[in-house]
Amino acid sequence: MKKCMIAAVLLLCAGCSVYQEYTRPDLPELDRLYGLDIPADGDTVSIADLGWRSFFTDPRLQDLIARGLDNNPQMKTASLRVIEAEASLRAARLALLPTLDLAPSVSFAQSQVRYGGNVLGYGISPAASWEVDLRGSLTNARRKALAAYERSGVWHRSVQTELIASIARAYYTLQMLNGKLAISRQTADSWKENVRIMKAMKEAGMTNEASVSQTEANALSIEASLSDLEYQIRLTENTLCLLLGETPHDIVVSDFDPALYERDLETGIPVRLLSRRPDVLLAEYDLRMAFYDTQIARAAFYPALRLNGAFGWEKALTSPAGLLLSLGASAAEPLLAGGRRRADLTLAQARQEEAAIAFHNSLLVAGAEVNEAVAKCRAALGKTDLRIRQIEDLRSAVSSTQQLMHNSGATYLEVLTAQQSLLSAELQQVGDRYDFLDGLISLYRALGGGE
Repeated sequence: MKKCMIAAVLLLCAGCSVYQEYTRPDLPELDRLYGLDIPADGDTVSIADLGWRSFFTDPRLQDLIARGLDNNPQMKTASLRVIEAEASLRAARLALLPTLDLAPSVSFAQSQVRYGGNVLGYGISPAASWEVDLRGSLTNARRKALAAYERSGVWHRSVQTELIASIARAYYTLQMLNGKLAISRQTADSWKENVRIMKAMKEAGMTNEASVSQTEANALSIEASLSDLEYQIRLTENTLCLLLGETPHDIVVSDFDPALYERDLETGIPVRLLSRRPDVLLAEYDLRMAFYDTQIARAAFYPALRLNGAFGWEKALTSPAGLLLSLGASAAEPLLAGGRRRADLTLAQARQEEAAIAFHNSLLVAGAEVNEAVAKCRAALGKTDLRIRQIEDLRSAVSSTQQLMHNSGATYLEVLTAQQSLLSAELQQVGDRYDFLDGLISLYRALGGGE
């Protein structure tokens, strides 16, 4: 009878596929996810394949990233989550094994038999029980725990990639602000010289008080911008120190390296996102765990088979010692629970559909971010030569107008316009460099980052 019951349960479980493992859904739009010009045979190389030390070659930046990975609180928390998930996985695996209990006992009773008196007894009885995983609920729970453990490792890498990108972005922001500060200070010094010249020209009757006042006003405006830049530098340093897990302090950055413009924008084939980008992996692990939750909810419709056994020894003072042995099997099927189980299955299926939608959307977001990062880098590169030529022309214009003004061949307004245009172009050049670096960082992050 027991063999028939077990066979029936096995047939039922096989029919509902409760032992089925997760498979990735079809992704027909994956090949055209980037919308970029990729060779027909597929580019198998990606920026994400580079380790962060190979990608970020500035020694000072490398030192900051290493310190951040060691001290950042979020990195420490992510490491602890991996330990938690590993413990949960061990518990799920051990649930497949039998349980063994040891129950020593002492009893005292008052006898009402002919001779009367107290009866003292004692014994020891180990007992074992094992749930036969016929319906696959324990197997699916173990698979879900394994997915959760692997997900924790991906989460750790996700935190690492975000932290590296954030440190690099703050570092290059600081580099940009320092560059703008240096240009503004140099311009402020030249405007102080302009004020001196304009005052001398006024004394010589070559200009008027209005021109002197306007020159002084512009010089003061540039000096005021220095305070704003110094404040922004301090805020950026504080942000960077927070990422490093350190108290606020000054941070020294390197000058811009023009060799960075020579870096290839290697995106790799879109399918690599499925194995590299953390948020895509996290979304798929969520889908995998939701799939196993559905399997567990479906398996709950079938009976649970449990084997029990006990072996023991007992002794009473009024009787000889004896051995106890018992074996049994039970199939539990609660009554009046069908409605709740159907509701649980419906809930699990709905959550699985939500996870599938989130996984699909994570791919679309990843593709859009790759496109945006590449476009930003290309736009910054496209302006590089044009900006250099613009600055050269403006410097020539400033020199020419100053000479003409000294010879009364140009007005003060022409000199002012030329100098303001030069300052604007030089600051824009620093901004273009930052845009390129920010695009590279975004591309590094969008492709999943290297370890």
